[in-house]
Amino acid sequence: MKPITPDKEAFIALATEKMPFGKYKGLRLVDLPEPYIVWFSQKGFPEGRLGEMLKAVYEIKLNGLEYLFK
Repeated sequence: MKPITPDKEAFIALATEKMPFGKYKGLRLVDLPEPYIVWFSQKGFPEGRLGEMLKAVYEIKLNGLEYLFK
């Protein structure tokens, strides 16, 4: 079985992408408040790349892995 290797470019994109709208416009996705990310998980993530990135941030925060971005 082949080991899973992280996608470095995707990780860097996730670490640098900024929120394009709303109250937290301009804030890096990984810096969004956890309650805001949880709200998205309950109401539905946006379509497309932003939604996928927000889902990843949700999983990271849910599992206490924010230190990976420090």
